[in-house]
Amino acid sequence: MNSPLLQARNIYKSYPQGAGELEILKGISLDIYAGDALCIVGASGAGKSTLLHILGTLDRPKSGSLFFEHSDLLSYSDENMATFRNRSMGFVFQFHHLLSEFTALENVMLPRRIAGESVRQARAHAEELLSLLSLSHRKSHFPSEMSGGELQRVAIARALVCAPKILFADEP
Repeated sequence: MNSPLLQARNIYKSYPQGAGELEILKGISLDIYAGDALCIVGASGAGKSTLLHILGTLDRPKSGSLFFEHSDLLSYSDENMATFRNRSMGFVFQFHHLLSEFTALENVMLPRRIAGESVRQARAHAEELLSLLSLSHRKSHFPSEMSGGELQRVAIARALVCAPKILFADEP
């Protein structure tokens, strides 16, 4: 049998609240395999986004373990975690989080440039994705010049540009 791509065990997360703590996640465990499509549902405030942020290494749990292809992600330094995240994970958030001073093309190129790829190569990958998402005609436009649907498609292109092994989408 295949081993999990991402494995979470006994994840706990809480936030300070007054004199105590508000427990958000209480012992969450799950395995995600390559090719899986997983939907996390629940009431507003139930901890869905918090769980996605922890699984996506954007936040750390209070306790528990998180493994990606058998590597202990919680043992990584913040810098190593950022490098890992850039190369292995893609994110589409509720709000697109595009950088307003960059064009659609530049926003999509950014993760590959951060990974050290040349401008020429990053541009080629970004243009290919924008074309696949029917956005070639918008590549020189800034976020303020695009519709909500176009902004989300640019955000999806940005999430996919480094060919991540796992994609997280939080109510995109």
